[in-house]
Amino acid sequence: MRPSLRIMNDDLIARVLDEAKRILSEIGVEVRGPRLRQRLLDAGVGLKLDAAGERLLFPPDVVDAAIAGAPRSITLYTRDGAPHAHLGGDRVHFVPGSSGLKVLDHRSGETRLANTQDFVNYVRLADGLPNIAYLATAFSTNDIEPQVSDAWRLYLCLLNSLKPVVSGAFTEHGTPRMAEMMQLFRRDKADLIARPLSIFTITATGMFRYGEDSCQNLLDCVEWGIPIEIVPVTLMGLIAPVTLVGATVMHTADVLAGLTMAQIIKPGAPVLFGGAPATFHMKTASSPMAAIEAMHLDVAYIAVAKSLGLPTQSYMALSEGKFLDAQAGAETFGSALLAALAGVNSVSGPGMLDYVLVFSLEKLVFDNELCGQALHFLRELQPTDDLPTLDLVRHLLSEQHMLTSEHTLKHWPRELYLPGPVFDRVNRETWIKEGSRTLQHRVREEVDSRLAAYAPVATDPATQTELLRLLKSGLLTDAPLPLVPPPPAPPTPADTRTRREKRAEKAVASPPLPNP
Repeated sequence: MRPSLRIMNDDLIARVLDEAKRILSEIGVEVRGPRLRQRLLDAGVGLKLDAAGERLLFPPDVVDAAIAGAPRSITLYTRDGAPHAHLGGDRVHFVPGSSGLKVLDHRSGETRLANTQDFVNYVRLADGLPNIAYLATAFSTNDIEPQVSDAWRLYLCLLNSLKPVVSGAFTEHGTPRMAEMMQLFRRDKADLIARPLSIFTITATGMFRYGEDSCQNLLDCVEWGIPIEIVPVTLMGLIAPVTLVGATVMHTADVLAGLTMAQIIKPGAPVLFGGAPATFHMKTASSPMAAIEAMHLDVAYIAVAKSLGLPTQSYMALSEGKFLDAQAGAETFGSALLAALAGVNSVSGPGMLDYVLVFSLEKLVFDNELCGQALHFLRELQPTDDLPTLDLVRHLLSEQHMLTSEHTLKHWPRELYLPGPVFDRVNRETWIKEGSRTLQHRVREEVDSRLAAYAPVATDPATQTELLRLLKSGLLTDAPLPLVPPPPAPPTPADTRTRREKRAEKAVASPPLPNP
């Protein structure tokens, strides 16, 4: 039996869904994108405007049809077109958080605006982390023109990793350019639709409203076949009830609106039931996503989504702390474990600090270990050559230990999770002998070690030229693009194995657990 959470009973889930559908049918949604609004009205499925002509009303049968037609799982593919991550059921994938503007420099300890060098280091680091399933365009750089900064981040991901990526456009004109960039790694548009390389985030702006940018991006993503995650920022106590059930109803209504619009435009469009809820605390005027009430809302809307059989996303496994400290560890691991138990398919958050404004490479390598432990906890609890137990007891009493028993030697590599060097699991004498290294020392060394071991990804020169052409087509000036740092020096001739082969050997020696 897989460990899991039961946060709401079936009756309450049904009431939440009924109330969310009532909101959509009687209050409706303000769809501010004129093209999307007209496409929805012209679809002939029964949508109409309210009496004021401002909100689209979604009849319950239209919403039900959209839910029924939405895919129950989504498969993401690598840049090279190989299946990589299957999102659905209770399979859990941890992914770096997004929307950062600054980085916590792991060498200087300074929090500052991010640049291209920082982003390239991030991609190369995340590329080799075994418990970070795929990438996200985690933060923006300040050395590129804003109108192409979304495409610049995607370009740097595509250039430095084969992993899929969670991304999104910053403006209503951004998606087609980014889609064309990804299509360069497929035979054609149909192949990109069949083997998606990315998930794009569509943000519901609250107050049952979809802004112009979100509307156009939703429309473009659906037409390009790019899977989307509908992510309302539900602020409990500010634009949603402070109580959990009421907030869950409103959050559900926002997501179902986006899902329904996507299915009307293109039946079968892949959609994740997502969110980034936070609380709004009146005393501090802050809105933490890591607040325990926000985490409660996360697992509540996930329960609603799972009752519908839909793939899921949430912002969890993150912290509001300013540094990698006790608060960051507690908030990240607590929410990572909750997300794992809830079966969230795509968990956005590792690496994020300070209200998702700051990204930290040190925190990312530390979070990789926390996520590994959360995934390890998901092992199915079942007899493993240990029922009946009498023979094991006899061995213990005979040898006075289990170290060399056949049972131990067979099962310990899978049963016992040994954290990497960022975790302190040695005794004090060994710790002192090894230099009394603090957490900051260990994570800094791990970041530098992994960056030095990065194995470059080869890109066809013609493809790279076309990527740059697409980027430059959106520039307003002739200023040169930021310099992309070269990959680390290749291994010495004496080293006959590539770094990727060494990494693969290490993975075989400590095989990852199958994801339930």
